[in-house]
Amino acid sequence: MRVPADAEQIIEKLNEHGFEAYVVGGCVRDSLLGKEPEDWDITTSAKPGEVKAIFSRTIDTGIQHGTVTVMLNRQGYEVTTYRVDGEYEDGRHPKSVDFTTSLLEDLKRRDFTINAMAYNGREGLVDAFGGMEDLENRVIRCVGSAVNRFTEDALRILRAVRFSAQLDFRIEDETYEAISLIAPNLEKVSKERIATELTKLLLSGHPEKMKRVSDTGASRYISEPFFKAAVLSKGELRPLGCLPAVKYMRWAGCLRREQGETAADILRDLKMDCDTMDRVKILVSRWRTPIAAEKPAIRRVMNQIPGDLFDSLLCFQEVFAGEVGEGYGETLKMVKTLAEEIREAGDPVNLKELAVDGRDLMAAGMNPGPALGKTLNALMEQVLERPECNERAYLLRAAGLKNGIKES
Repeated sequence: MRVPADAEQIIEKLNEHGFEAYVVGGCVRDSLLGKEPEDWDITTSAKPGEVKAIFSRTIDTGIQHGTVTVMLNRQGYEVTTYRVDGEYEDGRHPKSVDFTTSLLEDLKRRDFTINAMAYNGREGLVDAFGGMEDLENRVIRCVGSAVNRFTEDALRILRAVRFSAQLDFRIEDETYEAISLIAPNLEKVSKERIATELTKLLLSGHPEKMKRVSDTGASRYISEPFFKAAVLSKGELRPLGCLPAVKYMRWAGCLRREQGETAADILRDLKMDCDTMDRVKILVSRWRTPIAAEKPAIRRVMNQIPGDLFDSLLCFQEVFAGEVGEGYGETLKMVKTLAEEIREAGDPVNLKELAVDGRDLMAAGMNPGPALGKTLNALMEQVLERPECNERAYLLRAAGLKNGIKES
């Protein structure tokens, strides 16, 4: 396994001071799968205070749980003391954390076998629970008792489904049965944490595995409005993977049969961020409406939604062209070509690009008020129809103004 030089340096320095240290968890899993880990977490027998004494630049990331971030070459590495979790009273967090000198005890508390492996250059791979075998067999399996692991932290239920989607692994039978049994505990998990896991699942290479959340019965304890509204048949979910792995696009794909406001309400119930809700609402509201292969019609759509969302809308309609209308795929090709010509020509498509603004109209004699806004919108409509009209003198005349003087 190839461990980054900085992580190796941290491990070696801890070893020099008489402590054990290994990279652990997801970075080991990803490395064994031939993937580039996002983070390199380190576990050690050194207590937080001892870690802080060894390294000159540290941040108390979660020191009450044994985690110190060591800064090296402007990169942060989380270094966590071996620990044993106390009783889980709320189905999410241990009541207490006790430090231990046993790596095995630390690995035993982890969720899945594929996440319960450690490695360092001296000893190689430490795999006490068959994680390597499960990687080879493409299996998601809990460490020890699945019922106990999910009872400790119900969010692990969604993590199991999410990992099965990200890695395209099957969920081992005992683990799958425990999901259905412990699913009611998901009511104890915050909507924000649930939304994060569901988003990771949707952004995976197999978003169609969202159906597993429903199949196990877990959906009723997460968000009934979402799972009632979502398109969940395998055939209809599979096209989601053809959408870019962009948060708002995948959520919109799931909720595409709903009205825009209803989709936004469902995401609001999941405590989704406002930007995602707004974008999903726009896409869900507009994707069923065909865009005519005519430049004025295309410019009007560009005018009505934010610039980057126009491209997302076209992409969305391309994936679900058959649902927009028969033969729409061919029309959409023409729309894309014309849209590119509009952009290359620099045609104005929003008020910021109009040759006059409110100050120009007031300087020419128009009074401020609602009529001024209506006039700008009317001028914008003319320019959307005929971009060559976007000249100051012409627009002032069109507004009933001439040479800075309101015509009577």
